[in-house]
Amino acid sequence: MYKRLLDRFKTPETALTAGEDELKTIRGISKKAVNGILNCTVTEKAKLELDGINRAGLSIVTLNDRHYPPLLREIPDPPPFFTYRGTLDTTSPCIAIVGSRNATSYGLETASRLGHDLALSGFQIVSGMARGIDTAAHKGALAATGKTLAILGNGLASIYPRENTRLFHDISRKGAVVSEFSPHTRPEPRNFPIRNRLIAGISTGTVVVEAAPRSGSLITARLAAEFSREVFAVPGSVHSSRSRGPHALIRQGATLVENHTDIMEELHHMVHAEPLPAKPASAEINLLDTVQQAIVSILEPYPQHIDAIVDKTNHDIGSISAALLDLELKGIVKQSPGKLFSIKEEQP
Repeated sequence: MYKRLLDRFKTPETALTAGEDELKTIRGISKKAVNGILNCTVTEKAKLELDGINRAGLSIVTLNDRHYPPLLREIPDPPPFFTYRGTLDTTSPCIAIVGSRNATSYGLETASRLGHDLALSGFQIVSGMARGIDTAAHKGALAATGKTLAILGNGLASIYPRENTRLFHDISRKGAVVSEFSPHTRPEPRNFPIRNRLIAGISTGTVVVEAAPRSGSLITARLAAEFSREVFAVPGSVHSSRSRGPHALIRQGATLVENHTDIMEELHHMVHAEPLPAKPASAEINLLDTVQQAIVSILEPYPQHIDAIVDKTNHDIGSISAALLDLELKGIVKQSPGKLFSIKEEQP
């Protein structure tokens, strides 16, 4: 509605002074909205809120501002304004990476690697700074000294979740933290589906790493498709409930993603950065002893319990424990809580 009003009246001031007959010509405008504009008494309240934004050290961008992200302006219901902390780059293309808060180590490593490699390839990484996949994607971009945008479901006067306080400030220094909500808005559940349209709308495409069949990540993917943006999905184990969302998207036509090059093939025209060099195979793989090579041959990105490794390799637990420790020190294997082990994604 805000967009249609600005398209018709060009400025908010003109819209607020328009007559009833003029307002009724706006497609889809309700009687309540017309009466609200005709009897507008929020000018002082708006001034107070703007003063609060300025005192908090936040920046603000409005829909008719030249710094408003151009792709976000194209969606049917762009926010009339949003606040941000940091530096807003509206020239570099954005790619969203979203997924489960309760992610597996496979999902976290995949999101981090995609965030890192896509940032190096010239994309800004967009996500929601939630636990799990979002956090991993942001950190991957920051590790590449790339740009990342966090779009929050709460106001910027508070940080949610609290454990991401350092990440919030890191993103603010090297990218931007964005919200369309008033600074002191709490992270209410109803806010997150609202902010998901911004994540999809500001981005050239959305990558879903892990997600349940009914989740905010799939809402973001659906919105991306509705906005005529690309949808990508990372496949996972058929035994993991977190793979059901991405697998459903793939069945519906989403592009299957194994690494960042699958995304670059679709969106290469968006960036002009040099492609990442292929990572050479680790020489250490060729120097492993028999037990270590047996372990590497059966490990996967999904963690396996040490007892399962013993059963599959037919070596005694003492030899397996020693070999796993050595592989972990070499950076080839990762240990998760509960004596679970997985191969590092960087290894061939």
